[in-house]
Amino acid sequence: MEHPFSDKFREECGVFGIFGHPEASTIAQLGLFALQHRGQEACGIVSSDGTELFQFRSVGLVADVLNEEVLQRLKGPAAIGHTRYSTAGTNTIKEVQPFYVTCQHGKIAVCHNGNLPFARERRRELEQAGAIFSSTSDTETILHGIARTRAGSVIEAIEAVLKETEGAFSLLFLTPESLVAVRDPRGFRPLVLGKLDNAWCVASETCAFDLIDAEYVREVEPGEMLIIDGSGLRSLRPFDEKPVSVCTFEHVYFSRPDSLIFGRSVNQSRHMMGRRLAVEHPAEADLVVPVPDSGVAAAIGYSNESDINFRQAIIRNHYIGRTFIEPSQSIRSFGVRLKLNPIKDLISGRRIVLVDDSIVRGTTSKKIVQMVREAGAAEVHMRISCPPTISPCYYGVDTPRKNELIAARMSVEDVRNYIGADSLGYLSHEGMLEAIGLDPGVACTACWTGKYPTAIANGAS
Repeated sequence: MEHPFSDKFREECGVFGIFGHPEASTIAQLGLFALQHRGQEACGIVSSDGTELFQFRSVGLVADVLNEEVLQRLKGPAAIGHTRYSTAGTNTIKEVQPFYVTCQHGKIAVCHNGNLPFARERRRELEQAGAIFSSTSDTETILHGIARTRAGSVIEAIEAVLKETEGAFSLLFLTPESLVAVRDPRGFRPLVLGKLDNAWCVASETCAFDLIDAEYVREVEPGEMLIIDGSGLRSLRPFDEKPVSVCTFEHVYFSRPDSLIFGRSVNQSRHMMGRRLAVEHPAEADLVVPVPDSGVAAAIGYSNESDINFRQAIIRNHYIGRTFIEPSQSIRSFGVRLKLNPIKDLISGRRIVLVDDSIVRGTTSKKIVQMVREAGAAEVHMRISCPPTISPCYYGVDTPRKNELIAARMSVEDVRNYIGADSLGYLSHEGMLEAIGLDPGVACTACWTGKYPTAIANGAS
C-alpha cells in the first residue's frame, strides 16, 4: 500500500547546536522538536562536558526517544543534535546522526543536512586505502577525511577536508572544547545563528530559536565557518568563492511557515505565491480549499487575490503513525484518507479550487481530487504553487527518479487528465521567484529546470 506521505519530496534533515548553556542537551532536544518536520525517522544528540563527549541516537521521534533519563546522561554545556530522514543510506541505528569518533585529532562528532554527490566515489577510494565504514551515510566520508589529514588541529583538519568536498552541506561539529558550524560555499541548505542568554546556538531554521526563546542573530553565510569555544565566536572564510545556489524548495514546502529562511518569512513567500497563482491561473469557483498543511498559506493568498472565499474544507489527521494495517477488503484512497478527510457540507455542490504546493508522482493528487468529487464538488480546479517538477534533487532532498516524476513524462494537460481535475495550473518559474523575492542568479531551481549548479556524480538518475 502507498504510504500517505509517499508522494511528496521528503524533508532532508534538521540540525541544532548550542554552546555555553548549563542545560545544553535539554535545549538541543527542544530545538530538535521544533525541527521534527525536517526528518521523522530518527534523531540523536552528542554533548560535551569539556573533556568527554556523550552520545545518544535512536530510531523514532524526538518526543518519544529523547526523554529525561536520556538527557541526564548527556552532560555538559555544549551539544549538537540531528533529526533524520534518509536521503542517502538506509534507516538503521548505524545511520543515525550525530556520528562520533576518536581519531588522531581527538574526539569529534558531526551532523549534516545536505548531500554529497561524489561521496560514493570517495568512499570507494577510502575503502581501497583500508578505511572501514560503519554506515552507508555520505557524512561518514567527511569523518574519514578528517581522521586521515595531517593538519595540526581538528579545526584545520575540518577546514582542509571541506575545501575538497563538493555538494550541499550545513554541518555541525562538536569537540570537547568547541562547536564548529559550516555552510557550503553555494549555501544550498539553510543554517542560522542565534543567542540564548550567553550561549550561542545554530539551527536549520529560526523556528527552533522561537521555541527556546533565543534571539535570531543572522544567517550563517554561504562559505562561512563559525568556531564557538570558551573564547567566544569567530568567523572564517576558508573556501574558494562559488556562485550562491540556495534551495528554493525550502520556501515552497520544506521549511515551517513560521521560520525565516534566506532572510525572508516563509509564510510571506507562500502567501505571495498564492496571490501570483491567482493572477496567472484564475478560476470561476465558489471556494478556495488548501490541501493541508503545506497548501494553507498559498491558498489564503489565492483567496485574497481572487476574492473567492477560503475554507479549510479538508481536515488533516495529525496523529498518523508509521504502522497501520490495510483492510483486506479494498477501500478506495485508503492511504490518503488516513491523513485527509473532506467536510462534505462545505464542498457539496460547489466549484472548488484546490491549492497544493507541488505534484510529484501525481498519485496522491489524483486521490485527493477523487475524494473531493465524492464529497459532492461540482468542479475541481487544481492549482500548484510552484512550476512542474521535472528533475530529481541531489543536494539533500529525497526525490523520486526522473522517470517517476509525472511532469517529466506528461504535458500539463495530460497531468490534468490523469489526476481528474477540471483544470490544472502551475505557478510560473518567474512568478515563484518573484513571490519569494529571490534573485534568479542565487536560486537553485534544478528540480524545475533540470539545470544543476554543480556536476552530478555518475550513475545519478
